[in-house]
Amino acid sequence: MKKLSFLLLLSVVLTQVSCISSKKYYYLQGEYDMKNSSANYEPIIQKDDRISIMVTSVQKEMAEPFNMSNFNNSNTNNINIGYLVDSNGNIDFPVLGKISVAGYTVEQLKLMLKDKLSNYLNDAVINVRILNFKVTVLGAVSNPGVKNFETNRVTLLDALGEAGDLTVFGKRENILIIRDYQGVKSFHRVDISDANFVNSPFYYLDQNDMIYVQERKAKVDATSFPSLPLIVSILSLVTTVLILINR
Repeated sequence: MKKLSFLLLLSVVLTQVSCISSKKYYYLQGEYDMKNSSANYEPIIQKDDRISIMVTSVQKEMAEPFNMSNFNNSNTNNINIGYLVDSNGNIDFPVLGKISVAGYTVEQLKLMLKDKLSNYLNDAVINVRILNFKVTVLGAVSNPGVKNFETNRVTLLDALGEAGDLTVFGKRENILIIRDYQGVKSFHRVDISDANFVNSPFYYLDQNDMIYVQERKAKVDATSFPSLPLIVSILSLVTTVLILINR
């Protein structure tokens, strides 16, 4: 009877340990605020960025002078297309000349260009995109390296997904984001196991962000975790059999 009680107690303890340990491996736990303060986030254009600007109009020939000719060449290498933002934050735009663009969001630049082009085009439609949107993911992930994105709205989860997700050794509650804005680096730590992470200013990434996933010190805990459910199942089965035998 004592052995039976011991096995039953051990089974309960291991079940609790398994549940507690598994929480380390989940994303976005708990309740979260639906306001999602980061929903309207837009990356800011910076020096050394390469941006695409396309101007269209009902009168196609009127819009052509405001577009770079190499955008129409499908054989052009992506690295050579678009406007390079110089060290002063300017680009050389056809007809308009030098324009300061650093510090603008994509939407703000669209509005500014539409205003400047209003003397030439009444119905201008402007499309702006950052071409060099890339981030670097390092540390305890399956596929570390530089990740390039076509979209300019990239979340930390997008980047981790491109990196093949965290390994079992990755610390989900302590991910470091290194952000470089106008030559000034800042360091931020985020906890993606907390559901309210979606409201963090670092839910969306900036171009050239660096993400470092720290590795857990106690690898034994991580490697033993997958076997806990099996151990619990076996003990539960043994306990059930012993209860039936002792009836």
